[in-house]
Amino acid sequence: MTWVTAIASVAAAQQASAAGKYNQAVQERNAVVAEQEKERLEQQLEFDLARFDDQFRRLQGETKTRIVKSGAELSGSGLRILRSNSEQAEIEKNVMDYNSKVAQSRKLEEANFARMSGQMARMEARQEQFGYYAQAGQSLLTAYGSSGGDQGLVVAP
Repeated sequence: MTWVTAIASVAAAQQASAAGKYNQAVQERNAVVAEQEKERLEQQLEFDLARFDDQFRRLQGETKTRIVKSGAELSGSGLRILRSNSEQAEIEKNVMDYNSKVAQSRKLEEANFARMSGQMARMEARQEQFGYYAQAGQSLLTAYGSSGGDQGLVVAP
């Protein structure tokens, strides 16, 4: 019966180790996905900024055309409108950049947290594994330590 308990404990230890490795692998995969999402956010920002620049150039062109068609010169109020549009465009681009950087940072934090969770799952599995090995050793020690007397074991006072 002692051998059965010891073998079961060793099997449980191996299962705990496999579960820990699996959980760590899942969390590592989650980290990679989060990092890929961060990269996608960077690419999306570049695309959005390029599209915004194209739209802004068209807007400025249309604004210039309207000013000239109205008979006004590109001075005074007309230039102030164009400058204001440029300033607003820069603010909008800065907001887009900031929001993207915040989202990218969140994705990196998700990746870091996933990796830490995976490491914790692996460490917990190792502790469980060692517990099962200790249980197996204890059952063998109890069975063989008590069957043959003191067997040369010296117990310190």
